[in-house]
Amino acid sequence: MKRPKLKKASKRLTCHKRFKIQRKIREHKRKVRKEAKKRGNKSKKSRKDPGVPNSAPFKEAVLREAEQRKQSLEELKQKQKLARQEEVAKKRKLEAKKDPEINEKQQKKKLANLENKSSGKSPCSELNKVLDTSDVVLEVLDARDPLGYRCPQVEQAVLQSEGKKQLVLVLNKIDLVPKENTEKWLRYLENEFPVVVFKSSAQLQDRTMAQKRNSKLNTNIEISHGNTCAGDESFIKLLLGYCKKRNLTSIKVGVVGFPNVGKSSIINSLKKLRACNVGQVRGLTKCIQEVLIDKQIKILDSPSIIASASNSAVALSLRNIVDIEALENPTSVVEPILKNCNKQQVMLQYNVPNFRTSLEFLTLLAQKRSILKKGGIPDIEKTAKLILYDWSGAKVSYHTVPPEKHKLPNYITPKLVEEAKRGFNSGELNNHNENALKGVRCPNMASSILFQSTGSTNGLITGANVEEKLQNQERNEGNHSVDQENSEAAHFEKDKNEKAKAEGYTTAKTLQIKRMKNKLESEKIADPIQTPIYVDPSCETPVEDAYDFNTDYVEDLSPVPIS
Repeated sequence: MKRPKLKKASKRLTCHKRFKIQRKIREHKRKVRKEAKKRGNKSKKSRKDPGVPNSAPFKEAVLREAEQRKQSLEELKQKQKLARQEEVAKKRKLEAKKDPEINEKQQKKKLANLENKSSGKSPCSELNKVLDTSDVVLEVLDARDPLGYRCPQVEQAVLQSEGKKQLVLVLNKIDLVPKENTEKWLRYLENEFPVVVFKSSAQLQDRTMAQKRNSKLNTNIEISHGNTCAGDESFIKLLLGYCKKRNLTSIKVGVVGFPNVGKSSIINSLKKLRACNVGQVRGLTKCIQEVLIDKQIKILDSPSIIASASNSAVALSLRNIVDIEALENPTSVVEPILKNCNKQQVMLQYNVPNFRTSLEFLTLLAQKRSILKKGGIPDIEKTAKLILYDWSGAKVSYHTVPPEKHKLPNYITPKLVEEAKRGFNSGELNNHNENALKGVRCPNMASSILFQSTGSTNGLITGANVEEKLQNQERNEGNHSVDQENSEAAHFEKDKNEKAKAEGYTTAKTLQIKRMKNKLESEKIADPIQTPIYVDPSCETPVEDAYDFNTDYVEDLSPVPIS
């Protein structure tokens, strides 16, 4: 019979081969040892200090001496460190006295750099360029809180600018708000400016765009996924209609709004390509970007509006330009958001039990989602950042109720409202909004969180305040460095005092040790049980390094009587 073939090859070796390998290894190791011996790099293991044995006499005294040596070495190191610091301080003082003109020149250079920085590309200057060059300005609002995302300073700048510019309010993220609520906000905002309802696409791919275009021909199809768009084609038609009405060959459309409103995603969905960078990071766009959508339409992407520090805590937490990852204390930012929400709805949204404070809520959520540090401690900062990403991004569905009575702001007059409505055909605009709302699947009122709006948010447009803040920070840094150099002398005087105190402390400690030593010796003599040790001073034996225990220590080996 033939032996059946095994699937895997056997790992067995012949004895000749195995012994050959072992011999080669032995030879190699011998060679390595020989070379190491020649070089003198033979590794010697450092032996551990066994310490003083318990049977040795004067053990306590030996240990005290070792401690004293250790303390003296530490004192020496501290003295050397202080001496070095004093030398560095003296050198700095001499340089400052010799070259006062050099310091003045350095300060002037810093100020010049500051001026150059402020004159460069800042977000405020870029935003002003967009407002000046554009014919139509689209103010993008989050449909969850449209009034909170309105900036009166931007609207006022557009209305007071030279040449008749059209301002249009765009309600984005309508898929996160109930349909009834969006309809109410449409009726409320139409009293001031023309309003366009829009649902931008979060993800765009070049290959599937043709398929998406064919699928959107039927308006009854529900558009609920993040990679689809609603109201893009009708919106382009509205802009083309505005060109015909005004007898313009081409128009520039500027897109303006607070961070994470969806400015860049609107441009991408109109272009049907990923033309602008999109992400959850706040203030991602930092300069103007021109995107050609049609021969007649050119869209300008602008940096985000900077929220003023005078706004409420809720407005700053949701609309601040500072990135969420760069926040120093994110837990304090989450607290005002939770205060303005319905507690029961938040509990249902995050599937968390009842809580009293924001800190308790964060700990419960961290335990629920297993966001933990080492040792099972809940990571509160990480959970706070996660909540901020949910509320500023397109994850949490919340809505605000519009005011019952409408009042025009001080900067808007009835004449301006009439002029703004003339730009677009009201019938086409209403049809666009109805079709967009039909094609989007929206949440119910029960599943959406009720949020209390704090009103419109003030923004910084001039850029003077921002530049002043930057300049003050840099000047304070420069003054701080000068003050630091001047205060070094006082600092080293303090070090000297501390040094003297430390010296006094060490001397006191040595005196205390001496007293304790004398006390112990006296106790040994007074104790009758302890046998005193007698040493013969007349012994003239040569002193050796090894200690001879037979001279002054003899162990009593006599048998103990058993009672």
